[in-house]
Parts: sequence; structure tokens; C-alpha cells
Amino acid sequence: MSITASRPPAVSANLQGILLMLVAASLDAVLLAAVRYLSAEIHPFELAFWRNIIGFFTLTPWFLRHGLAPFRTAQLRLHMLRAVLNVGGMLLFFTALSLIPMPKAQALLFTAPLFATILAVLVLGERIRLRRLTALAVGFCGALVVIRPGFQQVDPGSFMVLGCALLWGATMILIKYLGRRDSAITITVYMTLLMTPLSLVPALFVWTGPTPTQLLIIGTGAVAATLGQLAMAQAFRLAEMTVVMPLDFTKLIFGSILAYALFRETIDWLGWVGAVVIFGSAFYVAYRERQVKRRLR
Repeated sequence: MSITASRPPAVSANLQGILLMLVAASLDAVLLAAVRYLSAEIHPFELAFWRNIIGFFTLTPWFLRHGLAPFRTAQLRLHMLRAVLNVGGMLLFFTALSLIPMPKAQALLFTAPLFATILAVLVLGERIRLRRLTALAVGFCGALVVIRPGFQQVDPGSFMVLGCALLWGATMILIKYLGRRDSAITITVYMTLLMTPLSLVPALFVWTGPTPTQLLIIGTGAVAATLGQLAMAQAFRLAEMTVVMPLDFTKLIFGSILAYALFRETIDWLGWVGAVVIFGSAFYVAYRERQVKRRLR
């Protein structure tokens, strides 16, 4: 008789993607909570700089591993434009976090893929059919449910988040275009490298300098967000988009838990409804785009 040891079944790629996406969502909430907490003491522009420079040093071992190869590109101007848009979006979003509850800002930020779809039609000439057009309309109706103009005072922070979503939607289009000739590593390297000096310029006008405790808080948030970005990228690499994309909504859940625990901030049930509508519409648009591309192949 021979006895064979049975191996435990390997974790599936989709399950790994799910776990990584949950990790990414929770780490993203840590950064937003840190910014929200410190925004009463440090200007959001300075916080944006610290987030970028600490994130840059967090990725230094990764840069050393890949050497100079990722820096080869023929699209330096587009990388610069992408970094400018990213910094502009970050400044708007961090400022908005100092003005409105964190869960509300997160809910409105889900409109970024909707703006990206509109810009893809206007800039890249992509075709849009009735289903996706309807989903876009429904998604922006969800944003109106969150803001509720005419029923409550419209705050500037909400418009800042929508402006941020528009800029980040534009960066999604640029990433698509850059990805035709540059690798994901090259795109990430230039984003991290360029955003740090670009965010330093506006920070200098409001500079106060953090205390060691404040630096520890924003540093924790920056490291968490950087690791969260890597976890999300790996999740999309391992698992199917339709499996992991819905879990991006857990950002709002984790963020709401931290916002209530730290600041006693909440959004009402209509805000949750609006958030679900926005995210559902963005997911459907992404799903339909993927289905159309599969058919074309």
C-alpha cells in the first residue's frame, strides 16, 4: 500500500483578486481618513505633496529592481500632461475632503469612469450605443441624488469632487492612449516621478511644515495608498474584471466605517442610494465596453 499526501487546493486567481481588491479598498480609506483628519491643521495642497513624495520613496525598491528600462518612452509630453491632470485632481479632492463628509466625497468620486466614457467619445472618437448612453444618464442622476440641488444647500466641496472626477476621467483616457506604446511599469514610473515636483509648487505657497506626529499620520496614509494601488493593479491582473470590479464599491463601506469612528460623519440613506446608482452605472458601462471589445476581436 502506498500513501500519497494530498495537497490543499490552490487558491483560485479570482479569489486572490477578490482578496487583493478588498485590501486595496481598505488601504485607500486609510489615506482619505488621514487627509480628512489633518486638513484642519495642514493645508490640503501640502498634504498632497507629502502623499506624493512618501509614495515615491515607498516605490523606490521597485524602481531599483527594474533599473532604467522603464524610463524609455517616446511620449514624455503625454506623461507630463497625465501627471498635471492627476495633481490637479488630487488637489481638488484633498480640498474637498476638508469641506464635506468623507463618504459623500467617495460616493461622488465614482463618477470618474462616467466622465472617462464621455471623454473617450469626444477625444478618441469611440462609438457609444444606447445602453451605455442610458447608463451614463442614470449614473449622473445618481450624482444629483447625492448632491440634491434645490433640496439642500449645494456645497463647493461637491463640485470640487466632480471636477476631480472629470480630471481623473481624463487621465483614464490618457492611460489608455499611453498603454498602446508604453508598458504599465513605464506609465507608473513617470506618474510617481512627475507628480512629486508638480505638487510641491502649490504646496510652497501654503507651507507650514508638519510636526513629527502629523508626518507619521500622512506617511501612514501615503504608504497605505501606494500599497493599495499595487494591490489593485495585481487584482486586475489576476482576476476577471467582472469579478473584482464590483468590490471597488467597498471603498465607500470602509471609508464610511472610518469616517463614523473618527469624525462621526455619515451620509443618509438617499446618499447611499445615489452612490449605488453611480457605481452600478459605472460598472455597467465598463462591462459593456469589455463585451463590445470581445465581440470585435
